[in-house]
Amino acid sequence: MTPTMFDGFTLHDIDHAGVRLRVRRGGSGPALLLLHGHPQTHAMWHAVAGPLSQRFTVVAMDLRGRGDSARLPASADHGLYSKRAMAADAVAVMRHFGYARFAVCGHDRGARVAHRLALDTAAAVSRLMLLDIAPTLAMYEGTTEAFARAYWHWFFLIQDAPTPERAIEADPVAWLREGMGSRFAGLGPFAPAALAEYERCMAIPGSATAICEDYRAAATIDLEHDRADRAAEHHVQAPLRVLWGAKGVVARCFDVLALWRAVATEVSGRTLDCGHYIAEERPAELLAEMLAFFEEDAP
Repeated sequence: MTPTMFDGFTLHDIDHAGVRLRVRRGGSGPALLLLHGHPQTHAMWHAVAGPLSQRFTVVAMDLRGRGDSARLPASADHGLYSKRAMAADAVAVMRHFGYARFAVCGHDRGARVAHRLALDTAAAVSRLMLLDIAPTLAMYEGTTEAFARAYWHWFFLIQDAPTPERAIEADPVAWLREGMGSRFAGLGPFAPAALAEYERCMAIPGSATAICEDYRAAATIDLEHDRADRAAEHHVQAPLRVLWGAKGVVARCFDVLALWRAVATEVSGRTLDCGHYIAEERPAELLAEMLAFFEEDAP
């Protein structure tokens, strides 16, 4: 990445239960945690992190198995890549910096981690913003032919090893470019330096295993956790703001607000005129949303 992409931020490697986590921190004020999606890294926040750091202490981390965080091996129950394990990583990172309570914004896989974090560690989350997802359990239970065709990777990546891993490892950069480029906006919205960072990290050994295990966890152990919450009527208590791309698959296949209102107590949200990669397709609009939403609780 270019030096100006996260000007004023410092890099940290933080250990949580033997897992090394790469973190970038900058700014001052109330704490705000940013969690990236697939197949990206914390670099996806480069267009909004600087302006946000004028008002907040911004912490952007690479999820385990992604970016420059540690790659872990596969496990029989896929638990090392459960959203519960990744949420615990995030809480540990914030406690490392002394933040017992903080706001969270997550995109894609990071939004699923943020959802689990708000359920498992409710006292830590002041406000929650989720970008371009519906609840995982609702998406699997509401799968249609249209969704399965559009999100075919969900069902390919959960197949037993090593078939999906081999497909990624055959050409990691092509996998990334073809996957991201096939979405609504193509590759045009991605800054060259950010795209180069995604490509570099995709080629790190162990990335394919991490990706597949993340998706396998989402279709197995994560659903067990979600069903247990549903049975217990355990809902997200923090104020929740959801944003999704009007040109994306989630908007086309799901009633996003209704699904979130079924699992959270205070929900607002709207579409943005873009596809899936909101932070890079509509950074100015996202920044305005984040400032308005997160500043409601700021002193």
